[in-house]
Amino acid sequence: MLSWLGFIMIALFMYLIMSKRLSALVALIVVPVVFGLIGGFAGDIGDMMLTGIKQIAPTGIMLLFAILYFGIMMDAGLFEPLIGKILKLVKGDPLKVIVGTAILSSLVALDGDGTTTYMITVSAMLPLYQRLGIKPMILAVVPTLALGVMNMAPWGGPTARAMSVLNFDASQLFTPVIPAMAAGMAWVIFVAYMLGKRERKRLGVIELADSSSEAASEAAAAAETADDSLKRPRLIWFNLLLTVVLMVCLIMSLLPLPILFMLAFAIALLVNYPKMEAQKERISAHAGNALATVSMVFAAGIFTGILTETKMVDAMAGTIVSWLPDSLGSHMPVLVALTSMPFTYFMSNDAYYFGVVPILANAAAAYGVDPVEIGRASILGQPLHVLSPLFAAQYLLIGMVGVDYGESQRAIMKWAFGTSIVMIVVALLTGVLSL
Repeated sequence: MLSWLGFIMIALFMYLIMSKRLSALVALIVVPVVFGLIGGFAGDIGDMMLTGIKQIAPTGIMLLFAILYFGIMMDAGLFEPLIGKILKLVKGDPLKVIVGTAILSSLVALDGDGTTTYMITVSAMLPLYQRLGIKPMILAVVPTLALGVMNMAPWGGPTARAMSVLNFDASQLFTPVIPAMAAGMAWVIFVAYMLGKRERKRLGVIELADSSSEAASEAAAAAETADDSLKRPRLIWFNLLLTVVLMVCLIMSLLPLPILFMLAFAIALLVNYPKMEAQKERISAHAGNALATVSMVFAAGIFTGILTETKMVDAMAGTIVSWLPDSLGSHMPVLVALTSMPFTYFMSNDAYYFGVVPILANAAAAYGVDPVEIGRASILGQPLHVLSPLFAAQYLLIGMVGVDYGESQRAIMKWAFGTSIVMIVVALLTGVLSL
């Protein structure tokens, strides 16, 4: 009963947001509450919601101050020299810009953190997209695909969880998957190339280097939306150093992430805009974006709290495992690789890797399948996980880019599915997974 309640709840949630019957914010709150009441949890539903909110609170605080920090950096003009150099390099070619986005986001995503990846990539590339007139949705698609692959690195969450729960080291579980990851990144760059070709056909190549060009003048004028009085060219080296130190501290986890962003924001605001009125104006200017993103994160906490505390997640996992017929036992690695896509989309990584993967590994062992193959297969669905409504960084991305949540799901889903399929095929061809 609980498992079917969970399946119907998730299906209804996806239908409502993708058909635009409800906003994602409203659906994340209302849908799980209704199904919690239907499931007979009326007496505990408040505590369940609060538990989910408490778990997500540090992430929400981090995103709030991260948005404010990078907003200050944008106002101060930190990224303008980088944008200028990129413009000269790509020469107004949308194809080069979009492929460059794939490469940049892949490099930034090496740290395995979605929030950092999206903030740096979007902060650096969004003004360029606006200047050239490239569809903003592409800036949501490409970094998401890149993160979905790079999130499989052993210092990232999924692989670390799989290694710990199955008791394997990186050389056993992760290293053999590297060719599949390389194929996944090749696919991401191919998708960026295809999207870039479409945009080049639609927009043409804008010769921004030629100031006499009418197209260049129009493109430049379209980009001049920021107030020059907010720029702080004399502080660019300070702002750059502060940002680099912040990124290093994030990677080394010297302090909790929310604390790091709170401190960095306070320093950036104080140094760049020391007057009280200017500080209030800067906070107010970015409050809308911050509120939209953080409210989605806390709403996702309610969704997660009810889904987890009612044990719907556990029941759904048990049901899906029970559906696997004995005749397919020897094909468990492929089945796990395929089912990891919906599993990691609808479940948190903790729930999947600590709750479901051990069950699948034990079941596979009964058919003579090495559990390490189950561990490898379980991480190949990560390109879908980064699209999950439970993945908080996704709300940051759509908030910064300024696209609709449901539309972004439709735009990214097919390409993310393709990424996982490419990696599964290569894993089979290289013998990493047995058929």
